[in-house]
Amino acid sequence: MRELLAHVSFRGPIRERTVEPYVRLLKGLRSRKRVKGVLFDISSGGGEVVASSDLFLAVKRLDAVKPVYASIGGIGASGGYLAALGARRIFAYPESLLGSIGVIYPHIAVRELLRRLGISVELLHVGEHKDAFQGYRDLNDVERAKVQALAQEDYDAFVRTVAEARKRPLEEIRALATGEVWTGSRALALGLVDGLGDREAALEELARNVGVASRRTVRAAPPRSLWDRMVVGGAMGISAAIADRASEAVTDAILGLGGSGGLR
Repeated sequence: MRELLAHVSFRGPIRERTVEPYVRLLKGLRSRKRVKGVLFDISSGGGEVVASSDLFLAVKRLDAVKPVYASIGGIGASGGYLAALGARRIFAYPESLLGSIGVIYPHIAVRELLRRLGISVELLHVGEHKDAFQGYRDLNDVERAKVQALAQEDYDAFVRTVAEARKRPLEEIRALATGEVWTGSRALALGLVDGLGDREAALEELARNVGVASRRTVRAAPPRSLWDRMVVGGAMGISAAIADRASEAVTDAILGLGGSGGLR
């Protein structure tokens, strides 16, 4: 059997539901003996803290078995950059935007808006702070401090991971962990990536290092969901797919802004 390279692409926000199929895919590639190396091609502005960690660990565990090179597309920020850190080497376009090393816990309170609309909400709860994170009321000083402490804990873990992956002193990375983004060219100068180039350039270097011709590359992707298979083809199917994606986008926005958890 001839040896192969695998090309795995990930696009968009990092959510548990979007990451789980990729975690299974990357785990499966660990036991594919014909696959000698993997190009992890990612463009993402980040997402949920735990989901970002899951994707990072899946890439890292695969790289422990066979080389994984990451190629960052238009954006590799926050959780998107974290996921790429699991790879042995990271490439980016000179124009890519990456970094955003930080954590945010959004909290939007809608009580005043609902009051103006004539809508009254009563939250019956047990537990002093149980109603604090429902996106209804403002946080008080104690609750705000508690959320800030959670964010700090996640932030410290993120900084440690970057320092370990890039083999840099912790304080050097902490100085860069301001939440700002850089171009790929600037990120190379800062030591956050290993090289500049497009996906083909990253694949060619991977091919040279594992001794498999780049033309022997196969696309590897998670199986499509039943819904995706059902809506392929036809005007009604296209409309349904657009509506479904729009619904997911709204759901993501609500979850992200409603204080339901930290985001990288």
